[in-house]
Amino acid sequence: MTVTTTGDLPDEVYDVAIIGAGVVGAAIARELARYRLRIALVEASNDVGNGTSKANTAILHTGFDATPGTLEARLVREGYQRLTAYAAETGIPLEPLGALLVAWDREQLAALPSLAEKAARNGYDETVILDADAVHAREPHLGPGALGALEVPGESIICPWTTTLAYATQAVRAGVDLHLNCPAGAITTGADHHEIATPRGVLRTRHLVNAAGLYSDEINRRLGHEEFTVTPRRGQLIVFDKFARGLVDHILLPVPTALGKGVLVSPTVYGNVMLGPTAEDLDDKTATGSSADGLASLREKGARILPELLEEEVTAVYAGLRAATEHGDYQIHADPGRRYVAVGGIRSTGLTASMAIAAHVAELLGDCGLDPGPEREIEPVRMPTIGEAFPRPYQRADLIAADPAYGTVVCHCERVTRGEIRDALTATVPPGSLDGIRRRTRALAGRCQGFFCGAAVRAQFEAATAAQDRTEARR
Repeated sequence: MTVTTTGDLPDEVYDVAIIGAGVVGAAIARELARYRLRIALVEASNDVGNGTSKANTAILHTGFDATPGTLEARLVREGYQRLTAYAAETGIPLEPLGALLVAWDREQLAALPSLAEKAARNGYDETVILDADAVHAREPHLGPGALGALEVPGESIICPWTTTLAYATQAVRAGVDLHLNCPAGAITTGADHHEIATPRGVLRTRHLVNAAGLYSDEINRRLGHEEFTVTPRRGQLIVFDKFARGLVDHILLPVPTALGKGVLVSPTVYGNVMLGPTAEDLDDKTATGSSADGLASLREKGARILPELLEEEVTAVYAGLRAATEHGDYQIHADPGRRYVAVGGIRSTGLTASMAIAAHVAELLGDCGLDPGPEREIEPVRMPTIGEAFPRPYQRADLIAADPAYGTVVCHCERVTRGEIRDALTATVPPGSLDGIRRRTRALAGRCQGFFCGAAVRAQFEAATAAQDRTEARR
């Protein structure tokens, strides 16, 4: 198993290379690792899940409101089942809270039966239409004026960070080469393999999968295709303090619009409450900053949904970019002549659909001439527990007795221990930055945003990085 961050790429021809180590690219790598293939997962940044995958609403969707008959509808439905089972197997934090699609006016109320019918056409028949009294009984802190709701019991909250990391960890342990700090440049397609120029040398591969997210259209054009253009759609979100958690028991969704699922209020698996996202189509694929107008708009909408939420302290604000296209469906295409599969237009449902997308891509690679050979069992993984609804290391006397580092709290806001940070730094796929430590442990993510623990976390990170550099220098 290999994770590289510097140095020349191996002088070999891979069977499959995947560009992009977000949740979809990592899922594809894990899926293909079930066969005895030489696979490279290539990522431009210094970590997996470092783009859209790290900044989203973290909801596991049933697919109740997908457009029936689309590829997205099928893959979300299949992915929901796959990821629910995988989360239980690997320890990915997941809480099946259910959702309420709240109607705030007569037009929205009248739309609820058609949304229930749409859910049934998508294979989900557990929705229930509630009247105003039933809605307020379930959510007593809901703002005044709610006329009813569509209850969707299967909607869940999940940890998107651990999901991507679990896929990548299992893939690497099964033999996938993960090459970080390796942005793809010019691509040359020959008779039997592709050559991808990178700052770390040329990567050669017989088959190529484009899972580059926001940049998937640019990679697609390098392969001679122009089926879609990615427009970055910014979603700003506000994260409220853990004291707000008692205000809401469900995921509170609006009636969806053409721009997306709209502004929601949702608990997180880390014990906070989230408000957002906005939906702003931009030109800049790096514009992940928040804006005063965007946050003001969220607060205005949040005041109607859950008025008391606005009285709580804000822990953080952040923004993510979704890879929207001009099409209303996923843009997953195979070019057998070039031994190439494009995976584009994977919007907010990509986390849910990731495992089903991976299985679909594996089939398309077969159509492109890939003979994977016999399937094999790959080693299961068990991920560290960072969800608030599950026992954490600082709460476990058995762990602390065996290793006192699990009883030494470094980040007091999120109750993260020295042992957890150490484990993250020495894991199969270690973090490439302090932000990577935050996503793996929750350190630096609490009320003080690292003001108290930042120096201690940085010291651990720098010591581990120096030790890794010395190890690589001896090789």
